[in-house]
Amino acid sequence: MGDSVKRVLFVNSEIFPYLPESEISRIGRFLPQGIQERKKEIRSFMPRYGCINERKNQLHEVIRLSGMNIIINDVDRPLVIKVASIPAARMQVYFIDNEDYFHRKQVYCDENGKFFEDNGERAIFFARGVLETVKKLRWAPDIIHCHGWMTHMLPLYLKKNYMDDPIFSGSRIVTSLYGDSSEAVFSEDFMKKAIFGNVTGEDVEVLSEPTGINLAKLAVLNSEGVIVGGSDVPEELVAFSRESGIPVLPYTGKSPEDSTFVDDYNNFYDLV
Repeated sequence: MGDSVKRVLFVNSEIFPYLPESEISRIGRFLPQGIQERKKEIRSFMPRYGCINERKNQLHEVIRLSGMNIIINDVDRPLVIKVASIPAARMQVYFIDNEDYFHRKQVYCDENGKFFEDNGERAIFFARGVLETVKKLRWAPDIIHCHGWMTHMLPLYLKKNYMDDPIFSGSRIVTSLYGDSSEAVFSEDFMKKAIFGNVTGEDVEVLSEPTGINLAKLAVLNSEGVIVGGSDVPEELVAFSRESGIPVLPYTGKSPEDSTFVDDYNNFYDLV
């Protein structure tokens, strides 16, 4: 794409300081700021988990973007959009909210450490919610950069259901892989629930075994580029990405505060 990359949409499972520091949340915090400082327009999205203190973080609902319903498994789920700012980064963050999916106090697992049974539905809702909200914003991204398993349905939905929309017709997807879902197992009906719009059973066949690794493979299959973003990405996923024939940026081990890490990612956007 060369110098044509002007707008980058970041879709994140986690962003610090809204969630505790982790490899993903720190990249979610520092990468958009760095890309913005390199004169590109950015937007950032994450789920509004129940552990996020709205008063402390000054979240407020964006009425003009809220009010839509997303149907999953024949149930209408209201989509609520909230926004907050990270003053030190001069950066806004949009939050995808829904009472059924995101108001529990835990993030991915219950108080006993068990992966939530509806995590697949939560990922579906989040992906569709982001895409519908960006449509409403009428903000056309050149690159959509996805971080974390909660974002892994988005590449498929973009390719199958949104590429004919002028907002997304020029968008290219970069998926960053982490070790966050290597042990995840989703509900047995995840594959069935993932079918939506132009998505067929064949498109999500990899989810017939609904594991986190297979969900990540689904994201890779629908991306234009892959970044190995974490130190603990399973070698199976790294090899799968390389064999897919798309550009792969290896793990560099650089700190998210290191500005050269941002340059590596920025150059990769131009490559895809």
